Parts: sequence; C-alpha cells; structure tokens
Amino acid sequence: MQLLKSKMLKWFWLLGFLTCSVAAKEYFVADQQAYQTVLPKLVAGDTVVLKNGVWRDFEILFEGQGTAFAPIKMQAETKGKVILSGQSNLKLAGKYLQVSGLVFKQGYTPTSAVIAFRRDKDNLAFHSRVTEVVIDNYNNPDKQESDHWVALYGQYNRFDHNHLVGKRNKGVTVAVRLNSADSQNNYHQIDHNYFGYRPVFGSNGGETLRIGTSHFSLTDSHTLVENNYFEQTNGEVEIISVKSGKNILRGNVFYEARGTLTLRHGNGNLVEDNIFIGNGVDHTGGIRVINKDQIIRNNYLEGLTGYRFGSGFTIMNGVPDSPINRYHQVENARVEHNSFINVQHLQLAAGSDAERRAVPINSQLTDNLVFNEAGVQPFTVFDDVSGIQITQNVANSAPVAAVAHGFEVRELAMQRLDNGLLYPLSEQIQSGVGRDLKVLKKSDVGVGWYPKTPAIIAFDSGKAIPVSATPEALMSAVVQAESGDTLLLEPGAYIVPKLITIDKTLTIKAKQAQQSILSFERSSLFEIRDGGNLKLDGLTLSGVHSPDAAGNTLLRSKKWGMVHNYRLQVLNCVIKQLNVNHSFDFFATGKGAFADEIILINNDFSDISGNILRLNSEIEDLGIYNAEYVTVQNNRFRNVAGAIAALYRGGTDESTFGPHFTFDNNQLKKVGFGKRNKQKASVFLHGVQVANITASRFEQSAPIVIEHTVGEPKSRIVGNEFITTDAPEITELRVSGPHTAVLEQNQIVQSSEESR
Repeated sequence: MQLLKSKMLKWFWLLGFLTCSVAAKEYFVADQQAYQTVLPKLVAGDTVVLKNGVWRDFEILFEGQGTAFAPIKMQAETKGKVILSGQSNLKLAGKYLQVSGLVFKQGYTPTSAVIAFRRDKDNLAFHSRVTEVVIDNYNNPDKQESDHWVALYGQYNRFDHNHLVGKRNKGVTVAVRLNSADSQNNYHQIDHNYFGYRPVFGSNGGETLRIGTSHFSLTDSHTLVENNYFEQTNGEVEIISVKSGKNILRGNVFYEARGTLTLRHGNGNLVEDNIFIGNGVDHTGGIRVINKDQIIRNNYLEGLTGYRFGSGFTIMNGVPDSPINRYHQVENARVEHNSFINVQHLQLAAGSDAERRAVPINSQLTDNLVFNEAGVQPFTVFDDVSGIQITQNVANSAPVAAVAHGFEVRELAMQRLDNGLLYPLSEQIQSGVGRDLKVLKKSDVGVGWYPKTPAIIAFDSGKAIPVSATPEALMSAVVQAESGDTLLLEPGAYIVPKLITIDKTLTIKAKQAQQSILSFERSSLFEIRDGGNLKLDGLTLSGVHSPDAAGNTLLRSKKWGMVHNYRLQVLNCVIKQLNVNHSFDFFATGKGAFADEIILINNDFSDISGNILRLNSEIEDLGIYNAEYVTVQNNRFRNVAGAIAALYRGGTDESTFGPHFTFDNNQLKKVGFGKRNKQKASVFLHGVQVANITASRFEQSAPIVIEHTVGEPKSRIVGNEFITTDAPEITELRVSGPHTAVLEQNQIVQSSEESR
C-alpha cells in the first residue's frame, strides 16, 4: 500500500509538472515599462528574461505565486550582461520565485536594501531563491548612511552562488531579519557565496553577515550558513554576528579576514567544519562564544593574530541576569576536536570586569589540538574557569596553570596533508580536526563569469611615466595615468595653479631626489578622492606660493563624503615653509574619510604653522575615527606649531580594531607650542588602541599626551630622549587607577648645551 501511495504521488507530481510546463510562458522584456506590463500576467512556471544592457534606476518588484515544481523565474538574457545601476534594487514577494544572472554596480539602493525578500512588512517571500547575482561596490555615497545589500525575510528562502564585494558604507552586507513571526524559524539557506573584500569600516556597523538582532535574540532562526568563502571581510570585529538560536554554520572558509565568527546572542548554535586561515595578517580571528548550548567542533584555525574580542578563540564572561542586549553567561558550551595551529591568542573568561562577572559554567573543552611553532603557549585566562571541564586536549607547550590540567603536553611533528591542513605526523593523536575535513575552494563559490580580482592595487605596479618640469605636464600626467602608474618628475620648479585631485592609485616621484620642487597657489596641492591612493617620493614640497589665509593644507582628503578608504605614503621628501599664515597643516582629513594607512618615512619637515597629521575630524564620540594605521619613522621635525599627529577615536564602542600608531626614530625640535595647539602636545592620541613610541628624540618640544578610553589600549613609550621636554602625560578616562602604558628606558633631561 505504501509503495502504491508513493507511485501515485510521483504521478501527480509529474502530471502537475507537465501541465505547468505546457502552460508556461517566457517573456522577453527590453525596458522597465515592458516589465511592468508583464508582471501581473506571471503564473507558475513562467520566466521573465531581461534584455542585456544597463538598466538604470530600476526598482524591481518581482511578485507572484509559483510552485515547488514550477517556480516563476526572472533571469538575465546573458548572465552578467544585465547591469542594474543608479538607484536600483530588487524586492521579492510571494512564493517559489527565482532570480539569477544580474549585476548591481555603479550606484546604490534608494531603500534600505539592494535585495529584499519582501515587498513590505506584510508581503514577504517564501521558498524563493536568489542565485548567481553580483553586487559590486554598490554603495551609498554617504558612508554613514546605513543599508543592507541583502535582507532575508520570510521562510525557506535560499541565497546561493552569489558574488558580493566592496561594501563600504554602513550596514550589514547580508542580514537575516526575524522581526515578525513569519520570519522566525525561517530555515533559510545561505550557501556557496563569495564574500569578497570589505574594507575596515572604522566604526561599528561593518558586519558581513548577521542572523537576527538583539531584540529577537532569544528566538530561533534555524538558518543554515554553509560552504561560503569570506576573503578579507575586514569591516569590524564581527565578521558573522549570530544573534538568534538554532543556526548551523558549517564548511565556511575565512581567508585573511579580520574579526571573528561571533555567537553574540541566541542559544543552541552549531559551528562545525569551518576553516580560518589568517596567514599572520593583523587582527585575523576565529570564533567568539557567548550564551547557552553552543557547539563548536571540528573547526581548523591557523595563523591567526587577533586578540581580545578578535582572538583566535574566545569564551566570554557574561553579565549576571543580563538584559537581552548585553552578554548572557556562557553555559553548556561544547568545544571539541578543533585544531588551533599557530594561533596567537586563546582567551577564556574574556571581558571580565565589574559588569561582566558571570563566568562560564557547565561547559567542556575537550579533544582539541593546540600547536605553535614558536613554542609559546597562547592562553590568557581572565577569571575563574573552573566551570569549564577541560580534558583530553593536546598541546606542544604547557598552557597557563588554570587550564594545564586538561592538556597533555607533547612534542608534535606536523605534516600538511592533501587538503592543505596541518596534522600531527602520528595518527595515534586523535585530538583536533578529522583528517577527512574538506576545504572549500574559492573557485567553488560565487559565479564563474565574474572575476574575483585583488581588492587593492599596489603602488608602483603599473607604468613609469616621465614628466617634464612644468605644472601643465604634471597635471596632464595625473589625469592620463592609470592606477598603479608612477610619474617620474624631471628636476625643476613646479608652481601648480590648480588643486590636483587623486582618484586612482598613483606614485609621484622625483627623478633626482629633492630636485623636483612643488609649490601651489590654491589652498591645497593634492586632494585624495574616492578611489585615490597617493605615494610621494623624493620631492621637495613648499608652501611659499600658497595663499595668505588661515587653514591651508598641503595634502588633504576630500572634505566630506568619501566612501572609499585610501592609502597615503610620503617618503624621502623635504617639506618646508607651510607658514604663510596660521594653522597650515601638512595633511588634514575630511569628515567621514578613512585611511587604511598613512606612512611618513625619512622626511624632513620645517617651519609648519599647523599640524603634520590632523586626524581628528570625528569628535562626536561615536566610535568613529579617521585612520587605521599611522606610521611615522625616521623623520626630522623642526619649528612645528601644532602636533606631529592629532589622532582621535572617541566613544565607548568596542567593535573596531584601531587606530594603530607607530612613531619610531624621529627627531623633534621646537614642536607643539603654537597657541592654537589646544592639547599643548607634540603627539596627541585619544582612544588609540595600539601606540608604540620608540627611539625618538624630543627637544624643546611639548610633551606626548595620550588619553586612554575603552578596549584595553596598549601604549608603549620606550627608549626615547626628552630634552627640555616634559615627560609624557597619560590619562585613563574610563577606568580608575594608574595608567596602563609602558614607559621604559626613556631619558628626561631638563636642559642641554645644544638646546640653549
């Protein structure tokens, strides 16, 4: 009887399929009006084909009622040849809909999402699929204007084999929303997607994937995140933020990705068979555990450098009786058969403080493998971890005492197997991941017809272009150059009458060191705009012809509205006479601009009436800042009224990595005493997370001023000379007690013959 029923069901399914196939129609549409005409006619099995070309300002509503065996489809005439630009987006509403082959680029969504699995809050998508779609740098020009690239609502939807790269404005790349009963217990599937480069955002709001929100965090989502590739998804400390329960995250690869897979809220999630490859890149992290009943098993983590909340592995402390949006206590976590290979930091009971004092309980850490080639143990324990049962783990170096009882310390010879992962040579060691663990390839995700190009164009990677010694030749060469090119300037004087805008990766270099002399007649010489990165090498830069007005800058970013991060390098240059009026800065950031790096090496600065680096435009204390890495090395500074660097990161947010400040082997004389230097500092750092000030000489200069805020900042002032210069001033603004900076091997001399 059961066999007869099964056969009858198959016949009914086949009959339904054949009936719909006969009735199904294909509509070829060439413009928006034609699409609007076709939309009401669509029935199960129909297909809409969009003509190849650029569809500008096209807000697509794709609505209908398909069936499991006859979905309604919308697809490109040729995959990748239908471009949605301008202010375009896509909304799906109904059942069994399928979209494929589209590309969103050269624009941004006018609504809250590029792709939304709903028409409005009452009309959602169910059993629908978006596959082989590209979203490429489709960003709102206001970096702080938030949107999602993909918002999943409804239930049983699938987002697969898509290519998403270059999310630069605020907002989660892909968000699973649980803000209605019809979107909870959704069983969505997110698989085989390529999540490409997402630059450091410089504040909260840069997650790549979020499942739920804190408001619905005790609700189950049942979302499957499987076999996706996350490459350099660097937005903030949470790459994936899980804020709901009963999700599965399996078989994903995180490649050189800054941040972690974070079980931020929600209970009963499963994290297994994932691969984290850091290659020693700064702030690459692994998994962070919070809440109840989490299972973390058979994950492979290698070459991760992150620490604190961005560590290779973190179990956090919670807040007693935590409100729904804070940190729930870790309870009944099972962490088993994971491999931690050359992972610098494994942190237990992290975040312990007066508020977060609920230690992990009823949890297990078992059968894990910890191996570090340097033989340095990676554990840091911040509180009582007796609530974690630690057994049958293997390590090649003795862990800290609080966890040592649960580890067998052995000499480990390692070998890399065909899957590219490191395992103990001895197969008798069963700790760590299984030898059959499969590693997803980048070629297996996304689409085959759209390139996965490098995110960053290197300086000096293009052509070398000679430039004759006239301002016209220089300005023309900048316009005509391509990203990666180097302009080689002939010796001579270049008095530039116009602002030179930089919107590509460009090197401007003197053919003979310091013999190409650039001055300018506008308020600035160079302005970096979206897409711009600038390297200056061996030039002489002078403000002698600048207008007699306050607030000039030799270099600046766009004053407002940059969405692309930029890089600035100044090497082997002479910078002088920036003093025609007060507040003449060498470099000033615009509001909202963000530098991945600013590097000053082996330059000579003299007679500056403002700051060298003014990086303090974000003063609202919202956790936003202007530069990730600032490096000042082997420079000479004389007669500078402002600070060498004024670097500011305000607020209490803990989701970012920087700023990082390196100041090494510099020589300062008469720096920081200008009457408009409000901090009266030669170097002013507020909220900087990592600062290293070393081997430098401060003579007749204002002191270093450092203000610590949140995030356990690390400041080192080591091996410096302070000649007729006050000692560094360090203040803790958020915690009581003495400052946490390290001051060692510094010499403080009140006067010298040379100074008199």
